[in-house]
Amino acid sequence: MIQRPSPSISSRKQPKQARATELVAAILQAAAQVLASEGAQRFTTTRVAEKAGVSVGSLYQYFPNKAALLFRLQSDEWRQTTDLLCGILEDVEIPPLERIRTLVHAFIRSECDEAAVRGALDDAAPLYRDAPEAQEARAMANGTVEAFMRETLPEATDDARAMAGQLIIKTLSAMGADFSENPRTEAEIEDYSDALADMFCAYLRSLGHQG
Repeated sequence: MIQRPSPSISSRKQPKQARATELVAAILQAAAQVLASEGAQRFTTTRVAEKAGVSVGSLYQYFPNKAALLFRLQSDEWRQTTDLLCGILEDVEIPPLERIRTLVHAFIRSECDEAAVRGALDDAAPLYRDAPEAQEARAMANGTVEAFMRETLPEATDDARAMAGQLIIKTLSAMGADFSENPRTEAEIEDYSDALADMFCAYLRSLGHQG
């Protein structure tokens, strides 16, 4: 049975007016900056409010505590990653292997650009792994990958396609996290992304892709 996040890590209310929307955006931007510089252990609502230039009381109107802020950042990260994957793999106007190459480059660059925040969020991820937002993101990503594999490997068995999809996505995630642990130059990002994309494309060709 999936356990929903407790109210203590849910946003208190959603902004409805432009000023409130701007306030929440400023809080979230400040929260990401504090998380990147201080880490999850030293992350506090007081630091976030100071960074955003708002009172703690204003922050508490939307986020009751630091857990709620971290959960919102985590949820946004899940959504952004899912949107990135789906947006690229679902573009049927582009040949499948070009989509894979585009995905690898976009994902690795995203991992490097947001390494500090994502690394800190990893510490809190186990608390939210079974949240509905996580389940929804995984289901959407899995559906897109399955459709992509049916298109790319029409002659392969369902089991073979499922394994290929899991290997590519899990390898991309693990390698991206590992590569982004250290600062990288533009040339390093390009070379690494090209090598990883070449590996995935060769793997798909070995499984029967004829594109």
